[in-house]
Amino acid sequence: MSAAPILQIEHLSKQFRGLQAMSDVSFTIPAVSITSIIGPNGAGKSTLFNLITGYLPPTAGGIRFQGQLIGGLPTNRIAERGIARAFQIARPFRDLSVFENVRIGALFGKAGPRDVSATTDRALRLAAIAHLAARPASALTVGQLRHLEVARAIATRADLLLADEPCAGLNPTETAAMIEVLREVRASGVTVVLVEHDMPSVMEVSDRVLVLDAGRLIADGLPQDVAQDEKVIAAYLGSPEADDA
Repeated sequence: MSAAPILQIEHLSKQFRGLQAMSDVSFTIPAVSITSIIGPNGAGKSTLFNLITGYLPPTAGGIRFQGQLIGGLPTNRIAERGIARAFQIARPFRDLSVFENVRIGALFGKAGPRDVSATTDRALRLAAIAHLAARPASALTVGQLRHLEVARAIATRADLLLADEPCAGLNPTETAAMIEVLREVRASGVTVVLVEHDMPSVMEVSDRVLVLDAGRLIADGLPQDVAQDEKVIAAYLGSPEADDA
């Protein structure tokens, strides 16, 4: 892809006492793309998101967003730069309406001038929940809550959206709707990086796939190429040698 990188991960490592959760990981994310990060449980996917968003400081290495080092900055400073995260388990203000929840997101986030009403309306439209604007968040289904979580993140006027398993637990109709939302977000000029276990969704929506295993990057490429990579297959299914052992 020819787009300039919006995010650069440079020899990133994270150690928790005796546990090496991430080891010398490097990659770039092109602007206005959809990249999926996959890997078995414990591969380091959540750790990577926590490092990018400032929930954890790196042990070594650098994180550059739009050319500027952000590794180790507090979460609010990173949000002000234009990075937002949509969590798998949504925790909205349940007594507020969908519109009010998204409006709160529009009041915070990226630094600079803002039109709160226009930003709220745009986020509701991109996340395909404008028709639910007056509904209380407590009345939403699991699938609708995922859309609300994406809308709240977009409302911060983010340039980079990190989506944590947006399709997990959704039925086929809900999954298709979420994939369309992610495509609409990209079409609006926002770069999307998602951690996802639903492989059909990954193959359908991704421009590129990164694979982590035991804190190391073992594959990086087009979805169809990664799916046939022997190291990736071994990480998910186990190698014959491991089975024999």
